[in-house]
Amino acid sequence: MKLPFHSALVAVFLSAMPPLAFAAAAPGSAARPKDTVVVDAKTEAVIKGGLKYLASKQQPSGAWGFNGEETKRQVALTGYTLMAFQAAGHLPGEGEYGKNVTAGMNYLLDSIGPDGLYNMRSDGQYMYSHGIATIALAELYGQTKSPTMRAKLDKAVKVIISAQATEPGHEGGWRYRPIAKDADISVTVLSLVAIRAAKNGGLEVPQRTIDEAVQYVKRCQDERTGGFCYQPQRDPGFARTAAAIYSLQVCGLYEDPMVKKGSAYLFDNLREDHEWFTYGNFYAASAQYMVGGETWSKWYPKVKDMLMSQVVKQGDVAYWEARGRGGVGPTFCTAVYTMILAMPYHYIPLYQR
Repeated sequence: MKLPFHSALVAVFLSAMPPLAFAAAAPGSAARPKDTVVVDAKTEAVIKGGLKYLASKQQPSGAWGFNGEETKRQVALTGYTLMAFQAAGHLPGEGEYGKNVTAGMNYLLDSIGPDGLYNMRSDGQYMYSHGIATIALAELYGQTKSPTMRAKLDKAVKVIISAQATEPGHEGGWRYRPIAKDADISVTVLSLVAIRAAKNGGLEVPQRTIDEAVQYVKRCQDERTGGFCYQPQRDPGFARTAAAIYSLQVCGLYEDPMVKKGSAYLFDNLREDHEWFTYGNFYAASAQYMVGGETWSKWYPKVKDMLMSQVVKQGDVAYWEARGRGGVGPTFCTAVYTMILAMPYHYIPLYQR
């Protein structure tokens, strides 16, 4: 399935910033507090090197994931990598990596079957991949409005809506498999953000589905620490908290006290030896960016220094080796860390107010 894109697309997209047509904030939300964060020359060189590395690892199918565990996660890795390219301002069919973005997008679209499931439905943790792939596609749809793309994306979104949990105590969330049963915070956040991004782009998503998901996320907060738990009444953690306040802000709850407490929890618990470092910081950077202002001005340099100290440079190519549990491989880490470093460019509509 190949989609046409036109040369005016990037100009239209960039001229719309800010404000952005598909911002997630509820009507009347305050503007994002200004910050002083800029991308310096050394960081920009690493961002460019990361994108070059990612482009070089794209498979003939358009997917990313080239060895070991990565080959089992190509749908998810393609979603994460497309987010990295978008964070640096690359769109389908435009610019240096326009062909790569188009090929990756088409791979995901071609992976969606008539039932709305991607082609790795036997994966025991299927909904993780479904969530991030659908987020990436929803953001690209918001910028292209392709009717052909919409039909495929709508099927993927309907899978998420139909799989929302109904068991007592789990209502509103999602879990590993696309069935309406139990829930946890990690899968719930990806599913919630995916349908919110789709709704921002004009697809039909019941507001009740979003509202019930937000309530599930809120039930996962630990009132004592301000952190969020894997499931209600369990122990809070860094990645879970980052994911939770990321999703709440995408749904427009920028000033919610839970977000502010969660943001403080992240500062108190930021370490380089986190078990889920890459996964957690994908959410944490986005969450703290949306908080904006002094919070982002303090957060970005801390994380940037961590990432810049670990990057591997080979000429004008830059990448990161897998780290921590869930690191999967260099594609995942390079995609996430490149996206984080590029966030001061303000190119991802989902993260704007």
